[in-house]
Amino acid sequence: MKAQRLVSWIIFAFGAAYFLLPLIGTVEFSLRARRGVYSLDAYRNVLSDPQFRDTLTYSFVLAILTIVLGVLIVAPTAFWVRLKLPALRPVVEFITLMPLVIPPIVIVFGYIRMYNTSSALPLLGSATGSDILLMCGYATLSLPYMYRAIDTGLRAIDVPTLTEAAQSLGAGWITILARVILPNILTAILSGAFLTFAIVIGEYVLAALLNRPAFGPYMVWMGSNKAYEPAALAVVAFAITWMAMGLIQLVSRFSKQTQARR
Repeated sequence: MKAQRLVSWIIFAFGAAYFLLPLIGTVEFSLRARRGVYSLDAYRNVLSDPQFRDTLTYSFVLAILTIVLGVLIVAPTAFWVRLKLPALRPVVEFITLMPLVIPPIVIVFGYIRMYNTSSALPLLGSATGSDILLMCGYATLSLPYMYRAIDTGLRAIDVPTLTEAAQSLGAGWITILARVILPNILTAILSGAFLTFAIVIGEYVLAALLNRPAFGPYMVWMGSNKAYEPAALAVVAFAITWMAMGLIQLVSRFSKQTQARR
């Protein structure tokens, strides 16, 4: 038992060093903007840049809309497949894995080809149309993670029994999904939402080729034109991601406490 515990701690230490040492190096480098001393000049330059605030706000709003769109697509589909069409589950799982096989550049060039200004549906002719395409592209990229998170949540509950109980009380399908199923898989939805948020914040190809002011292209532009600011921007993006993760954990814990009280 002592040997197994020692091996476990060694593996844990190796994993922690693998992830933490690059982060520590990035933080240390970001503080060297002023020669000879540590300073926060790089962080001040990043946070005072109007483009940083604009692109981060744009990506944050788009991430929220993408999460909503993903839940509206995936939750009813996973619920219906698990309840009524279990034989189609392998097919649905295969379809949701396709975004991992098809590169984002193929998706965005398909959008450009199908929705340019000379097509029947010229969404790329306006900023709103381009935003819709970008949101759909992000929802596609996050589909494997969102579907598996929600499907795992549905496995943890007795979907047929809950559905039959709600139907016996006169609830319709929308009521069952919104007031019975979704509250019971809220933790799974939040897990998928976190992964979707991380994808939207860091994605570059779709936003760049659709010419949208997202955070991913801004980070690439910063890395090509600045020295210390890209490291500071990477640390800030890391902190924002972990703040979002902490917020998800708080919401999840609050929801569990609320359900326990009931």
